[in-house]
Amino acid sequence: MNCYGPLAAWYDTLTGDVPYGSFADYYEAEFVRDGGEFRLLLDLCCGTGTLTAELCRRGYEMIAADRSEEMLMEAREKCAALSPAPLFVCQSAQELDLYGTVDAAVCSLDGINYLPWEDLGEVFRRLRLFIRPGGLLIFDIKSPESLRELDGSVFVDEDEDLLCLWRADYDRDGDCLVYGMDLFEREGELWRRSGEEHVEYAHEPEALRRELVKNGFENVRFDKFGPQGELGRIFVTAKRS
Repeated sequence: MNCYGPLAAWYDTLTGDVPYGSFADYYEAEFVRDGGEFRLLLDLCCGTGTLTAELCRRGYEMIAADRSEEMLMEAREKCAALSPAPLFVCQSAQELDLYGTVDAAVCSLDGINYLPWEDLGEVFRRLRLFIRPGGLLIFDIKSPESLRELDGSVFVDEDEDLLCLWRADYDRDGDCLVYGMDLFEREGELWRRSGEEHVEYAHEPEALRRELVKNGFENVRFDKFGPQGELGRIFVTAKRS
C-alpha cells in the first residue's frame, strides 16, 4: 500500500536535496511558452506542500490535494503564514473533485508513478474536467529504466534523531518498484521503529501519450532535460483540448 504515515513528519528532512525552486522555474517556463494566463493552479499529490508554498510565494493562487492526512497536516503548517493561503483538500487523484476549474495542474516527484495503470484513465479524465479549456497539465515521472535499475538497492538516510532504511525490489510481473522503509525515531534513550511500503509503477511515455489523448489532452510533449533529468526524471506537458 502507498502511504505516508510515520514518514510524513520526516519527509522534508529526507528530501532536503530536492530542487523545488527549479521545478517551479520549469512550470513557469512552460506557462510562458504557452502564452496563456495562469493564476490559479492545482498541485496534485502535493505531499508536505513545499512546492505549493513556493508557487504561492510567486504569486499564484493554489489548490493542493493529497490523499495522506499526515502529509496535509505538514503542508498546512508550512503554508499557514502565506496570504492568500492555499486551499488544501484531502483527496486521492482518482477521486479529485474541485468546485471549479484551474488554469493548470502540476504533479511532481513521481506522483503519477504512484498510480497503477488501470487508474490513470480516470485520473486524466478528472483532470480534464477541472482544467480550463486550453490549460496545461504538467507532471513528471521516473523513467521505467531508472525504476528497474533500482532493483535490489538498499539505501540508508540518517540524522541525529532518525535512521531510515529502505530496500527496493522490482516486480517484473506487476512492472513496478516495491520498496519497504523502516524508520527508527529517537525517543529519549530509546528508538521507536515503524515501517511503510510504497509502490511505484513503470509507465512508458508513449503509452502515457495515448492515454492523455484518449482523455482529452493534446500537444503532449516529453522532456528528459528538466530538473533531475540526470536521475531519469521525465517531464510531461499536455494541453487540455
